[in-house]
Amino acid sequence: MAGIYIHIPFCKQRCRYCAFYSTTLHGLRDEYVDAVCKELFLRSDYVKGEKAETLYLGGGTPSLLDGKQIENILDAAKKAYDIVPDAELTIECNPDDLTPGYATMLHAAGFNRISMGVQSFNDKLLEMLGRRHTADGARSAVENARAAGFKNISIDLMFALPGSSEKSWAVDLQSAIALQPTHISAYNLTYEEGTPLQRALKQGKIAELSEEENIKQFATLRKELQKAGYRHYEISNFALPGYESRHNGNYWNDTPYTGCGAGAHSYNGLSRGWNISDVASYIKGVNEGCGFFEVESLTPYERYNDTVLTRLRTVEGIPVDWVKERFGDDMASYMAKAASRHFACGNLTEKNGCFRLTEKGIFVSDSVMRDLIFVE
Repeated sequence: MAGIYIHIPFCKQRCRYCAFYSTTLHGLRDEYVDAVCKELFLRSDYVKGEKAETLYLGGGTPSLLDGKQIENILDAAKKAYDIVPDAELTIECNPDDLTPGYATMLHAAGFNRISMGVQSFNDKLLEMLGRRHTADGARSAVENARAAGFKNISIDLMFALPGSSEKSWAVDLQSAIALQPTHISAYNLTYEEGTPLQRALKQGKIAELSEEENIKQFATLRKELQKAGYRHYEISNFALPGYESRHNGNYWNDTPYTGCGAGAHSYNGLSRGWNISDVASYIKGVNEGCGFFEVESLTPYERYNDTVLTRLRTVEGIPVDWVKERFGDDMASYMAKAASRHFACGNLTEKNGCFRLTEKGIFVSDSVMRDLIFVE
């Protein structure tokens, strides 16, 4: 099986924390959609004929596309790939865009999962982040999606925001839980180089929360969502039983995927690829049939390190026999030796033949992963 990722880089305005490739050149949307449709055919052999079980429109803001543009992309994807009948079809939406009519159109087009970047239910924090929706707007968007027939609704939240506290974060979580989404992704705010939020931090206009407060908010996240019935199946992701993101699972479980669109990434088990992060150059390259993407072959060591950095994030962990089969006994022995001190101090455990993070280990996961990766 394989996945398809399609990047829609257009945004009405750039969020102050975001470092993903995006653009406000909306006049290029039609040309861009045409190019994406062409690339879906040009790159379909990258996953070597595997059937696609997931399709994900991410951004940017895919919900800035109109119904015809979305229809064209889905039609091209279905013609270029063998998409299984029960495929998970996800689109990211800004809450402001998810009107009753737009939500109904998305459901009729074939999407069965919506992911919304809510980030917070505190209007002051939303303004600080540069988001264009309000807390009430996010609530209405969830209601509109559900009324349109969507049963699988995911929302994104951010914690450790400047000016937040463990108490205010708990209030945010209760606001999210009250909406009963099937999936919640929660990310620790990072100050990416070159973003307005990072510049504000350097200028002393905002203050970064302490590591202790970060840990407290993460602990509150786990406690409140697990109490509400959500399964913590990956470090940043929680789902009601049966609603884990199948597409994100592709990234964590070594499933091949093709990424189309400016700035999109691809992976097929032996190589990784990435597209040029410039809309105009991307359109030109696709129309000329070359020059819009690069591919690099992965060494066994790089593939092993990718395994550590992805699979250890999940509740299932790293299958030891799978590592032996894929990378050999020597690499499996290296992993076991590197992991030994984390077993001794309680950061790792072994269950069903897999190395897994313990509850304690989740809080120091970066350190554990750093010790397990192989440095040539």
